[in-house]
Amino acid sequence: MNASVVPPAGDWIRGISIRQLWATCIVAGAKTIENRPKPWTWRGWTLLHAGQQTDRPALREPLVARTIRGRELPTGAVIGIARLTGCHQDPDDSPPCTEWAQTEAWHLELSDVQALALPIPARGQLGPWRPTEDLLDQVLQQLPTFRL
Repeated sequence: MNASVVPPAGDWIRGISIRQLWATCIVAGAKTIENRPKPWTWRGWTLLHAGQQTDRPALREPLVARTIRGRELPTGAVIGIARLTGCHQDPDDSPPCTEWAQTEAWHLELSDVQALALPIPARGQLGPWRPTEDLLDQVLQQLPTFRL
């Protein structure tokens, strides 16, 4: 689908800002959930924005270190797109849904992740945010086969 067929940013897409190392773990395809303190009701396509902050202590986690090895770690930029398909908490006394899950956090379920070849500088914000038409156009230029 070319960008002229994709509807305006409107209601079909949002952005999510994620601290670095975690954002790269998602676009690498390893991390399929994002941990949040509150549930999200938004479902649909989501721009993956690497926030300005890097979670340096996470570098000591072997799972993270293996996943990001040899990868660029841009900050303040959209680095991919994913479909947010659900949000859940793991039941008490049950094993975590993935090795990336934090206890007592809400887990945003991500699928259909596509990394961008080039990061696109952008400002993110807390909670799901609406991308500008210009930002969305820049993302879709790098994803010529993107389908809703």
